[in-house]
Amino acid sequence: MNVGILGTGHYLPTRVVTNKDLEKIVDTNDEWIRTRTGIEERRLAEDDIDTSDMAYHAALGALEEAAIDAADIDLILVATVTADTPFPSVACMVQERLGAMNAAAMDIGAACAGFMYGLITAKQFIETKAYKNVLVIGADKLSKIINWEDRSTCVLLGDGAGAAVVGEVTEGKGILSFELGANGSGGKDLYQNENDQLVMNGREVFKFAVRQMPESTVNVIKQLGYSKEDVDYLVPHQANIRIMDAARERLGISSDKMAATIRKYGNNSAASIPMALSESVKEGKIKDNDLIVLVGFGGGLTWGAVAMRWGK
Repeated sequence: MNVGILGTGHYLPTRVVTNKDLEKIVDTNDEWIRTRTGIEERRLAEDDIDTSDMAYHAALGALEEAAIDAADIDLILVATVTADTPFPSVACMVQERLGAMNAAAMDIGAACAGFMYGLITAKQFIETKAYKNVLVIGADKLSKIINWEDRSTCVLLGDGAGAAVVGEVTEGKGILSFELGANGSGGKDLYQNENDQLVMNGREVFKFAVRQMPESTVNVIKQLGYSKEDVDYLVPHQANIRIMDAARERLGISSDKMAATIRKYGNNSAASIPMALSESVKEGKIKDNDLIVLVGFGGGLTWGAVAMRWGK
C-alpha cells in the first residue's frame, strides 16, 4: 500500500509582530535578528485564540483540499508542546469541534519534530489497514511559553498550525522512506522549565541541528538508492536560516527549491513543517510527481525526515 498526503491546510494568527516591535520590549535590534536567524516578523495569537483553535482551522483547510468529510477520519494526531490544558488532548478538542466522531484522537510530544513523528505514525496505521484516513496536525502557541526577557529565544518564535490528511495514494506516490531519531541526553539543551518557560542552549542546539538536518536529509534519499540531484524540493523545519541553508547546500539545491517561511513567520515548532508544506503546495511550488524531502529536529532531542513522491 502506498501512503501519502491527500490534502494540506494551515492557519496563521492575524497579529504581526516585527523585529522593530521587539526592539521596544527587549534589548535587541532588527539587524541582529535578521543576520543571525533570517527572521523579520512573526505571528502571535491573541489571548482568545489557543492551540486547539489554530489546529481546528488548519484541519478544515486540509479536509477541504482532500475532499474528505470529518466523519471519514479514523484517527486524529496532534503534534504540540503547548496544549490548551494538560488534558483533554488538543486532538480530542479538534475531534469534537470538527464533528469527527468516528476518529480516535491523541497528542504527540516531540516538539519541533512532532509532525514528522505524526506523519510516520499515520503511515503505520494505514499500511496495516487499521485505519483509512488519518488527520495529522502540527500546532503550537509558543507565545504562551516565551520568556520575553530572554532575547536569545523570544525573537525566534511564532504561533500557527498546519495539517495534512494522510491516506492511500496511487502506486509510486506517497512516503517512500523515513528516518526518526532521538537523543534524550540532549534534553537539557532545550526544555520547558518549572516556570513553564522555554529554555534553550542556543550554541548546542545549533551544533546538533546543523549536523543532524543535513545528515537525515541525505539518509532518506540514500535509502531509495537515489542521489541528491533527484530531490525537487526541500521542506525543512523553519528554525534558523543558517541551519536550513546547511541542509539545502548538502543536497546541492538552489534556494528556490527550499520552502522558507521563516522570514515572515519565525519558528513555529511542530507547526513549522506542515505550514511551510501547505503554503508551498498552494503557491504551486510543489508539483505532481515531485520528489520532496521533509526534515526537522526538536526538543528531546528528536529528529525526523521523510522522502515522498508528491501526488495522490
